[in-house]
Amino acid sequence: MAILVFDIGGTSLKYAIWQDEELTEKNFFKSPSTWDEMKDLLVEIKEGFDELCELDGVAISSPGAVNQEARTIEGISALPYLHHFPIYDELEELFGLPVAIENDANCAALAEVWKGAAKDNKNVLFVVVGTGIGGSVIVDKEVQHGAHLFGGEFGIMLLNEKETFSQLGTTVALAKRYNERMDMTAKPVDGRTVFDLAERGDEVAVEEVNKFYRYLSMGLFNLTYAFDPEVILIGGGVSSRPDLLKKLNAEIEILMTELGLDIFRPVLDVCAYKNDANLIGAVYNFKSKHSN
Repeated sequence: MAILVFDIGGTSLKYAIWQDEELTEKNFFKSPSTWDEMKDLLVEIKEGFDELCELDGVAISSPGAVNQEARTIEGISALPYLHHFPIYDELEELFGLPVAIENDANCAALAEVWKGAAKDNKNVLFVVVGTGIGGSVIVDKEVQHGAHLFGGEFGIMLLNEKETFSQLGTTVALAKRYNERMDMTAKPVDGRTVFDLAERGDEVAVEEVNKFYRYLSMGLFNLTYAFDPEVILIGGGVSSRPDLLKKLNAEIEILMTELGLDIFRPVLDVCAYKNDANLIGAVYNFKSKHSN
């Protein structure tokens, strides 16, 4: 089976061929500004691969809320031209092949439960720590989209009376707090710099990094006891920090002591796949939708 795979992003679109259980012919181009331009490029890529192999279908990772029943992409994204029209029908006519589409965060989660860090698990939460907090809920190795397609939107969860998980538990929020305290809003630093400053002994940076771990652990703690997953996988740039799991587990232990709880501890891990996660998950989604 040869599957053409696309990972549509706000700034670039990656593509590859899935054949013999691996991604080959990987490449990318800048995301077009219109749907007509996008279609022209997709067809050009597909026709180029027609000369190399016989394609069985097209798998797509996309931003937005993918409505599998209505066969549309709802919600909003950096590419508004993808939304609120029969995109499945247009693409299947365009390619002359079956098409499967899934949200990008859900694709990344599916990659992990198929071949990644959660390949031996069925019930998993996938938490992406980026500009905000996003993710996916996986039950029996299937995405749980929710009644309003908001499954996995963990960032909207309140961590206090008025601030959300996304507003408190990200490296963007960490940097914002540090810049405000140090009056550096004119020349702000990013989260990575704050981590570096903390390692060099900057007291304010140390305090804010500790707050970051506290807020992130609070969110993960809440998700653990709301969903009771086998494991929570953490993705995003912060997942590459070597001390991340140690810090989070220590914070969760403090939380459990403060609450007087002596029951199971959350199981945390980081994602195995990085840049190829959305492509691999899109393949798994295609296979699950077109198993015959």
